[in-house]
Amino acid sequence: MNKNKTGAAWLAFLGGPIGLHRFYLHGMRDVWGWLFSIPTALGLYGIERVQQLGLDDHQSWVLIPFLGLTIAAGALTALVYGLMAPEKWNARYNPGSAADAAPGQTNWLTVGALVCALFVGTATLMASLAFSFQRYFEYQTEAVKTTAN
Repeated sequence: MNKNKTGAAWLAFLGGPIGLHRFYLHGMRDVWGWLFSIPTALGLYGIERVQQLGLDDHQSWVLIPFLGLTIAAGALTALVYGLMAPEKWNARYNPGSAADAAPGQTNWLTVGALVCALFVGTATLMASLAFSFQRYFEYQTEAVKTTAN
């Protein structure tokens, strides 16, 4: 079965945090596809801890960036897939097809996946980094205040 570049890019963007793109391209036995869900689950657990315990929970500000990083990784993978040359795509994922076969071609839906992945991936990565650094420095400031008193 031919693997479509546009479909893989959208799966990486929308379902990257749970490895859908890996399962599409490599099958359900792909170990990396299953491993994607671990940091995603840790990040979701961090969000749940914030909802229950508030922002002062130290574990939550360590765990939440895992979700942001998996979303950003899925977006980056969508960019890599979408920008891959048709010849390279077909050689890697459709070895029996011609180099310029339709599943490897870029179309407007591929460009849409690229634009969405670029915007959402960048925003998620920056937000995750800003959140974790802010919480870290606030924690350090509090620690200095308590030791100074």
